[in-house]
Amino acid sequence: MNIEKIHHTAIICSNYEKSKHFYVNILGLSIISEIYREERDSYKLDLAVGEHGQIELFSFPHPPKRPSYPEAAGLRHLAFQVTDIKAAVCELKEHGVSVEPIRIDSLTGKQFTFFQDPDGLPLELYEA
Repeated sequence: MNIEKIHHTAIICSNYEKSKHFYVNILGLSIISEIYREERDSYKLDLAVGEHGQIELFSFPHPPKRPSYPEAAGLRHLAFQVTDIKAAVCELKEHGVSVEPIRIDSLTGKQFTFFQDPDGLPLELYEA
């Protein structure tokens, strides 16, 4: 097996329009495609993350809540690499997004911080 990279991350949201606005208009991700699947009463929105990554944003009627924050078994958080963390934090705050104080990774010396999407999914900004 020769795994080359992570192709996409799938996220299920509880309010499609609210989450679409967050990922497109606040985080600035580009729409690759948007499909409504009538048989599932579900949207699938493919978003570009940089040149190589993707997020698949799904909506389903009545998805179960996340069991706990952030230590539930499974995906702990999704991290986005940025070149200027302070500017990125300012942009998020301008859109009313609550952001934790910037911290320093004790292993790498790099700056990082956490915030949440509309469903409380923990997201991270990590400065390159």
